[in-house]
Amino acid sequence: MAIVTAAFVITNALLFYFAWKYQYREGKRATYYPENHKLELIWTVIPAVVMALLVFTGWRAWRDIMSEAPADSMMYEIVGKQFNWIIHYPGADDNKLGAFNYKLIDNNNELGLDFSDAATFDDFTSTTELHIPVNKPILLKIRARDVLHSVFIPHMRVKMDAVPGMPTRFWFVADKTTDEMRNLLNNQDFTYEIACTEVCGRGHFSMRIRLIVEDEDSYNKWVSEQKPLLTTFPEYASRIPDNLKGKAAKYLPEAAPAENTTAATMVEGGGAAASASLH
Repeated sequence: MAIVTAAFVITNALLFYFAWKYQYREGKRATYYPENHKLELIWTVIPAVVMALLVFTGWRAWRDIMSEAPADSMMYEIVGKQFNWIIHYPGADDNKLGAFNYKLIDNNNELGLDFSDAATFDDFTSTTELHIPVNKPILLKIRARDVLHSVFIPHMRVKMDAVPGMPTRFWFVADKTTDEMRNLLNNQDFTYEIACTEVCGRGHFSMRIRLIVEDEDSYNKWVSEQKPLLTTFPEYASRIPDNLKGKAAKYLPEAAPAENTTAATMVEGGGAAASASLH
Protein backbone atom coordinates (compact mmCIF):
# COMPACT_ATOMS: atom_id res chain seq x y z
CA MET A 1 0.00 0.00 0.00
CA ALA A 2 2.90 2.36 0.77
CA ILE A 3 4.52 1.70 -2.61
CA VAL A 4 1.29 2.14 -4.55
CA THR A 5 0.43 5.33 -2.63
CA ALA A 6 3.87 6.82 -3.28
CA ALA A 7 3.67 5.95 -6.98
CA PHE A 8 0.21 7.52 -7.19
CA VAL A 9 1.31 10.78 -5.57
CA ILE A 10 4.54 11.11 -7.61
CA THR A 11 3.08 10.25 -11.01
CA ASN A 12 0.02 12.47 -10.59
CA ALA A 13 2.12 15.36 -9.28
CA LEU A 14 4.38 15.07 -12.35
CA LEU A 15 1.36 14.75 -14.64
CA PHE A 16 -0.14 18.03 -13.44
CA TYR A 17 3.27 19.76 -13.27
CA PHE A 18 4.17 18.94 -16.87
CA ALA A 19 0.69 19.82 -18.08
CA TRP A 20 1.12 23.25 -16.48
CA LYS A 21 4.80 23.82 -17.40
CA TYR A 22 4.45 22.83 -21.03
CA GLN A 23 1.04 24.25 -21.74
CA TYR A 24 0.54 26.10 -25.00
CA ARG A 25 2.12 29.55 -25.20
CA GLU A 26 2.22 31.88 -28.17
CA GLY A 27 5.50 31.60 -30.08
CA LYS A 28 6.79 28.63 -28.09
CA ARG A 29 7.93 25.61 -30.07
CA ALA A 30 8.11 22.08 -28.69
CA THR A 31 11.32 20.06 -28.82
CA TYR A 32 10.89 16.78 -30.67
CA TYR A 33 12.94 13.72 -29.70
CA PRO A 34 12.90 11.03 -32.39
CA GLU A 35 14.50 8.70 -29.82
CA ASN A 36 16.03 8.84 -26.36
CA HIS A 37 17.47 5.55 -25.20
CA LYS A 38 18.41 6.87 -21.78
CA LEU A 39 14.84 8.03 -21.07
CA GLU A 40 13.38 4.78 -22.35
CA LEU A 41 15.79 2.80 -20.15
CA ILE A 42 14.79 4.82 -17.08
CA TRP A 43 11.04 4.43 -17.56
CA THR A 44 11.47 0.71 -18.25
CA VAL A 45 13.90 -0.27 -15.49
CA ILE A 46 12.31 1.62 -12.59
CA PRO A 47 8.78 0.17 -13.06
CA ALA A 48 10.32 -3.27 -13.69
CA VAL A 49 12.20 -3.14 -10.36
CA VAL A 50 9.13 -1.91 -8.47
CA MET A 51 6.93 -4.61 -10.03
CA ALA A 52 9.52 -7.29 -9.24
CA LEU A 53 9.51 -6.20 -5.58
CA LEU A 54 5.71 -6.24 -5.48
CA VAL A 55 5.57 -9.69 -7.06
CA PHE A 56 8.19 -11.05 -4.66
CA THR A 57 6.56 -9.65 -1.52
CA GLY A 58 3.15 -10.76 -2.80
CA TRP A 59 4.49 -14.27 -3.36
CA ARG A 60 5.86 -14.35 0.21
CA ALA A 61 2.46 -13.29 1.60
CA TRP A 62 0.69 -15.90 -0.54
CA ARG A 63 3.15 -18.58 0.59
CA ASP A 64 2.44 -17.77 4.24
CA ILE A 65 -1.33 -17.73 3.69
CA MET A 66 -1.35 -21.01 1.80
CA SER A 67 1.11 -22.82 4.06
CA GLU A 68 -0.01 -25.96 5.86
CA ALA A 69 -2.23 -25.22 8.84
CA PRO A 70 -0.74 -25.95 12.30
CA ALA A 71 -1.18 -29.50 13.52
CA ASP A 72 -3.50 -28.37 16.34
CA SER A 73 -5.90 -26.51 14.02
CA MET A 74 -9.63 -26.83 14.49
CA MET A 75 -11.04 -28.21 11.24
CA TYR A 76 -14.31 -27.29 9.54
CA GLU A 77 -15.76 -27.62 6.08
CA ILE A 78 -17.83 -24.94 4.38
CA VAL A 79 -19.78 -25.89 1.27
CA GLY A 80 -21.49 -23.43 -1.04
CA LYS A 81 -24.66 -24.22 -2.94
CA GLN A 82 -27.37 -22.14 -4.53
CA PHE A 83 -28.16 -20.26 -2.36
CA ASN A 84 -26.70 -20.87 1.09
CA TRP A 85 -23.64 -22.11 2.95
CA ILE A 86 -23.54 -25.48 4.71
CA ILE A 87 -21.11 -25.92 7.60
CA HIS A 88 -19.74 -29.39 8.35
CA TYR A 89 -18.51 -29.73 11.96
CA PRO A 90 -16.15 -32.49 13.10
CA GLY A 91 -18.29 -33.24 16.17
CA ALA A 92 -17.53 -33.24 19.88
CA ASP A 93 -15.54 -36.47 20.15
CA ASP A 94 -12.72 -35.79 17.70
CA ASN A 95 -11.38 -33.15 15.37
CA LYS A 96 -11.86 -35.25 12.25
CA LEU A 97 -14.24 -34.55 9.41
CA GLY A 98 -15.88 -37.68 8.11
CA ALA A 99 -15.84 -38.69 4.46
CA PHE A 100 -18.52 -37.66 1.99
CA ASN A 101 -19.86 -38.95 -1.29
CA TYR A 102 -21.99 -36.85 -3.61
CA LYS A 103 -24.03 -39.97 -4.47
CA LEU A 104 -25.32 -40.01 -0.87
CA ILE A 105 -26.80 -36.49 -0.99
CA ASP A 106 -30.49 -36.32 -0.10
CA ASN A 107 -32.86 -33.85 1.58
CA ASN A 108 -31.57 -34.63 5.08
CA ASN A 109 -27.94 -35.30 4.20
CA GLU A 110 -27.09 -32.28 2.06
CA LEU A 111 -23.36 -32.95 2.09
CA GLY A 112 -23.58 -36.65 1.36
CA LEU A 113 -21.84 -37.65 4.61
CA ASP A 114 -20.64 -41.23 4.31
CA PHE A 115 -21.50 -43.30 7.38
CA SER A 116 -19.20 -46.11 6.35
CA ASP A 117 -16.48 -43.85 7.82
CA ALA A 118 -16.37 -43.93 11.64
CA ALA A 119 -15.19 -40.29 11.76
CA THR A 120 -18.62 -39.26 10.45
CA PHE A 121 -20.61 -40.69 13.37
CA ASP A 122 -20.34 -37.55 15.56
CA ASP A 123 -20.41 -35.00 12.72
CA PHE A 124 -23.20 -32.45 12.45
CA THR A 125 -24.08 -29.64 10.05
CA SER A 126 -25.52 -26.13 10.15
CA THR A 127 -26.85 -23.68 7.56
CA THR A 128 -27.22 -20.67 9.87
CA GLU A 129 -23.88 -20.04 11.59
CA LEU A 130 -20.31 -21.15 12.11
CA HIS A 131 -19.05 -21.31 15.70
CA ILE A 132 -15.29 -21.23 16.30
CA PRO A 133 -13.07 -20.80 19.39
CA VAL A 134 -10.98 -17.66 19.80
CA ASN A 135 -7.16 -17.71 19.51
CA LYS A 136 -7.13 -21.14 17.87
CA PRO A 137 -5.90 -21.89 14.34
CA ILE A 138 -8.97 -22.53 12.19
CA LEU A 139 -8.67 -24.59 9.00
CA LEU A 140 -11.54 -24.10 6.56
CA LYS A 141 -11.92 -26.76 3.92
CA ILE A 142 -13.87 -25.20 1.08
CA ARG A 143 -15.87 -26.72 -1.75
CA ALA A 144 -18.93 -26.02 -3.90
CA ARG A 145 -21.86 -28.29 -4.69
CA ASP A 146 -23.02 -26.68 -7.92
CA VAL A 147 -21.51 -23.45 -9.29
CA LEU A 148 -18.63 -21.16 -8.41
CA HIS A 149 -18.94 -19.39 -5.03
CA SER A 150 -16.44 -17.44 -2.92
CA VAL A 151 -15.96 -17.50 0.86
CA PHE A 152 -15.42 -14.00 2.28
CA ILE A 153 -14.86 -13.25 5.98
CA PRO A 154 -13.87 -9.57 5.87
CA HIS A 155 -12.83 -9.12 9.50
CA MET A 156 -10.52 -12.15 9.29
CA ARG A 157 -9.05 -11.14 5.91
CA VAL A 158 -10.23 -14.44 4.46
CA LYS A 159 -11.26 -14.73 0.83
CA MET A 160 -11.10 -17.95 -1.17
CA ASP A 161 -13.12 -19.30 -4.08
CA ALA A 162 -15.30 -22.37 -3.65
CA VAL A 163 -14.85 -24.25 -6.92
CA PRO A 164 -16.93 -27.27 -8.03
CA GLY A 165 -14.72 -30.33 -8.25
CA MET A 166 -11.63 -28.56 -6.86
CA PRO A 167 -11.49 -28.31 -3.05
CA THR A 168 -9.65 -25.28 -1.66
CA ARG A 169 -8.67 -24.30 1.87
CA PHE A 170 -7.73 -21.35 4.08
CA TRP A 171 -6.54 -21.12 7.67
CA PHE A 172 -6.66 -18.17 10.05
CA VAL A 173 -6.80 -17.21 13.72
CA ALA A 174 -9.59 -15.07 15.21
CA ASP A 175 -8.09 -13.03 18.06
CA LYS A 176 -11.27 -11.36 19.34
CA THR A 177 -14.56 -12.95 20.32
CA THR A 178 -17.83 -11.57 19.01
CA ASP A 179 -18.58 -10.06 22.45
CA GLU A 180 -15.15 -8.39 22.60
CA MET A 181 -15.74 -6.81 19.19
CA ARG A 182 -19.17 -5.58 20.30
CA ASN A 183 -17.64 -3.88 23.32
CA LEU A 184 -14.72 -2.52 21.30
CA LEU A 185 -17.05 -1.00 18.68
CA ASN A 186 -19.70 -0.07 21.26
CA ASN A 187 -22.22 -1.84 19.05
CA GLN A 188 -24.15 -4.69 20.62
CA ASP A 189 -25.65 -5.61 17.24
CA PHE A 190 -22.26 -6.34 15.68
CA THR A 191 -21.63 -9.83 14.31
CA TYR A 192 -18.96 -11.36 12.13
CA GLU A 193 -20.33 -12.71 8.87
CA ILE A 194 -19.42 -15.03 6.04
CA ALA A 195 -20.62 -13.84 2.64
CA CYS A 196 -20.34 -14.98 -0.96
CA THR A 197 -18.45 -12.60 -3.26
CA GLU A 198 -18.97 -14.50 -6.49
CA VAL A 199 -22.23 -13.77 -8.29
CA CYS A 200 -23.75 -17.26 -8.38
CA GLY A 201 -27.32 -16.68 -9.50
CA ARG A 202 -30.50 -14.85 -8.60
CA GLY A 203 -30.32 -15.74 -4.89
CA HIS A 204 -26.67 -14.68 -4.51
CA PHE A 205 -27.67 -11.91 -2.07
CA SER A 206 -28.92 -14.47 0.47
CA MET A 207 -25.60 -16.33 0.82
CA ARG A 208 -24.67 -14.91 4.22
CA ILE A 209 -24.30 -16.65 7.57
CA ARG A 210 -23.09 -15.53 10.97
CA LEU A 211 -19.63 -16.33 12.32
CA ILE A 212 -19.69 -16.70 16.11
CA VAL A 213 -16.28 -16.42 17.81
CA GLU A 214 -16.39 -17.64 21.42
CA ASP A 215 -14.09 -18.46 24.30
CA GLU A 216 -13.14 -22.12 24.43
CA ASP A 217 -15.50 -23.08 27.27
CA SER A 218 -18.52 -21.51 25.56
CA TYR A 219 -17.57 -23.14 22.28
CA ASN A 220 -17.21 -26.60 23.85
CA LYS A 221 -20.55 -26.19 25.64
CA TRP A 222 -22.28 -25.24 22.37
CA VAL A 223 -20.76 -28.20 20.50
CA SER A 224 -21.81 -30.63 23.24
CA GLU A 225 -25.43 -29.45 22.81
CA GLN A 226 -25.53 -30.24 19.08
CA LYS A 227 -26.93 -33.52 17.80
CA PRO A 228 -24.91 -35.54 15.28
CA LEU A 229 -26.64 -36.13 11.97
CA LEU A 230 -26.71 -39.84 12.77
CA THR A 231 -28.63 -39.14 15.99
CA THR A 232 -31.13 -36.90 14.23
CA PHE A 233 -31.69 -39.34 11.38
CA PRO A 234 -31.03 -42.85 12.77
CA GLU A 235 -32.24 -44.41 9.52
CA TYR A 236 -28.72 -43.79 8.18
CA ALA A 237 -27.54 -46.59 10.50
CA SER A 238 -28.39 -49.01 7.69
CA ARG A 239 -25.33 -47.63 5.83
CA ILE A 240 -22.93 -48.47 8.67
CA PRO A 241 -20.72 -51.54 8.10
CA ASP A 242 -21.25 -54.39 10.55
CA ASN A 243 -17.77 -54.03 12.04
CA LEU A 244 -18.51 -50.38 13.01
CA LYS A 245 -22.04 -50.78 14.38
CA GLY A 246 -20.78 -51.15 17.94
CA LYS A 247 -18.85 -47.88 17.70
CA ALA A 248 -21.88 -46.11 16.21
CA ALA A 249 -24.29 -47.35 18.90
CA LYS A 250 -23.56 -44.42 21.26
CA TYR A 251 -24.81 -41.97 18.64
CA LEU A 252 -28.05 -43.80 17.88
CA PRO A 253 -31.23 -43.21 19.90
CA GLU A 254 -31.74 -46.02 22.37
CA ALA A 255 -34.67 -48.41 21.85
CA ALA A 256 -37.65 -47.64 24.04
CA PRO A 257 -38.49 -50.92 25.81
CA ALA A 258 -40.54 -49.04 28.38
CA GLU A 259 -42.96 -47.91 25.69
CA ASN A 260 -43.24 -51.46 24.35
CA THR A 261 -43.80 -52.80 27.82
CA THR A 262 -46.46 -50.21 28.49
CA ALA A 263 -48.18 -51.02 25.23
CA ALA A 264 -48.12 -54.74 26.03
CA THR A 265 -49.49 -54.07 29.52
CA MET A 266 -52.31 -52.02 28.07
CA VAL A 267 -53.20 -54.83 25.67
CA GLU A 268 -53.09 -57.40 28.44
CA GLY A 269 -55.02 -55.13 30.77
CA GLY A 270 -57.61 -54.47 28.08
CA GLY A 271 -57.97 -58.18 27.46
CA ALA A 272 -58.44 -58.89 31.17
CA ALA A 273 -61.05 -56.17 31.48
CA ALA A 274 -62.92 -57.52 28.46
CA SER A 275 -62.79 -61.01 29.93
CA ALA A 276 -64.13 -59.75 33.28
CA SER A 277 -66.92 -57.89 31.62
CA LEU A 278 -67.98 -61.02 29.67
CA HIS A 279 -68.13 -63.05 32.89
